[in-house]
Amino acid sequence: MPDFDYDLFTIGAGSGGTRASRVAAAHGARVAVSEEYRVGGTCVIRGCVPKKLLVYGAHFAEDLKDAQRFGWRVPDDLEFDWKCLQENVLSEVDRINKAYTTTLESNGAEIIHQRATITGANEVTLADGTKKTAKTILVASGARPHVPDFPGCEHGITSNEVFHLDAIPKRVLIAGAGYIANEFAGIFHQLGAHVIIMNRTKDILRGYDLQIRDRLLQISMMKGLEFRFDATFEKIEKREDGSLEVHMAGHEVAVVDCVMYATGRVPNTDGLGLENAGIEVDNKGAIPVDHDSRTTCPSIFAVGDVTNRIQLTPVAIREGQAFADNQFGKGGAKVDYDCVPAACFSHPPIAGVGMTESEARQKLGSIRVYSSDFRPMKNVLAGRDERSLYKMICDAETDRVVGIHMIGPDVAEIIQAAAVCVKAGLTKAQFDATVALHPTMAEELVLMR
Repeated sequence: MPDFDYDLFTIGAGSGGTRASRVAAAHGARVAVSEEYRVGGTCVIRGCVPKKLLVYGAHFAEDLKDAQRFGWRVPDDLEFDWKCLQENVLSEVDRINKAYTTTLESNGAEIIHQRATITGANEVTLADGTKKTAKTILVASGARPHVPDFPGCEHGITSNEVFHLDAIPKRVLIAGAGYIANEFAGIFHQLGAHVIIMNRTKDILRGYDLQIRDRLLQISMMKGLEFRFDATFEKIEKREDGSLEVHMAGHEVAVVDCVMYATGRVPNTDGLGLENAGIEVDNKGAIPVDHDSRTTCPSIFAVGDVTNRIQLTPVAIREGQAFADNQFGKGGAKVDYDCVPAACFSHPPIAGVGMTESEARQKLGSIRVYSSDFRPMKNVLAGRDERSLYKMICDAETDRVVGIHMIGPDVAEIIQAAAVCVKAGLTKAQFDATVALHPTMAEELVLMR
């Protein structure tokens, strides 16, 4: 029997890789994790966590204005200090990075701060040339922002660089219309920038319910965000004053101070050496895996965004946990990809779980749609016209709730509990039989007609 340096060698210390490595080590495996940047991955270092903190910071712009209607004397000359928010956010990132590192090390996993490439079915080579062998290799290298290729594309930034801007730009153009684009559009707008969202199609947030995303589009335009649809880059030219001229097909030139690309994410498989183990990637650069996260090479597995199944942190964590339990624990663990809740922390946020109305019509045929279109109590007193919309999609034959979709304050918090109900297969009648908690926005879940 061959003698390996490790039972498990993990490439990448993001959410999936960290969970898999920690659990495998807790099961008694000899584990090493290679990470060329910082422990924590996209979510902790340059994604979900710092972005959500910026969202919180941006919300105060409206909250402080609304506070005056609730009796608070808020000075008109309030100032926003970007450096203060930035430093506090990055400090929190440092704290979580250390916590992730401590968790790995306290469970007995070795952290190697180098890039590792696969040089065989059971071998990796570190950046310094050192070779390491492992009975099992796990690829958890995540994904990176896609940068479109056109003349002047180097003048733009991605979500990675947003957290390190010297100041909030006065004019921002965001390319893309997915969740990253809409979230940062809300952040920049609330912090005082004029925001242009350009997209190559007419759709925003594909995958969410059509009515919900249409409502977000209406509210965003009402707030002053500018949208340019059916637009593609021709070139970006930098002016002498540092501003950027953005030339796009079918639209007039936009002059802005910052261009941010939010045009999707690309699995980090380039230069990983997968070919040395006979592994081929798909047409999007992702690693194909089976239901156990195993690649075409029996000793190599992959989890998280690098597999491009569902690019969400909780999914990567579930995949990492299942992998470790199956390979080094009792086994039998499965990841269920049905009814995964999702949210976009836009202004206001949207959230959903299960089938959209169009998906349900295509799959089930006969459905019933219930909704509640209302103005939250806080918005009423604040004099804000912004309306929330909740939708419930039901199978007409069984009365089972197959989807819930929402836009409005705190819907990401509400959808988590609603997702349990959809996952459990509850019926509309069971929702109706539940007494409402008044006065709340969440009570609309049991009052929809």
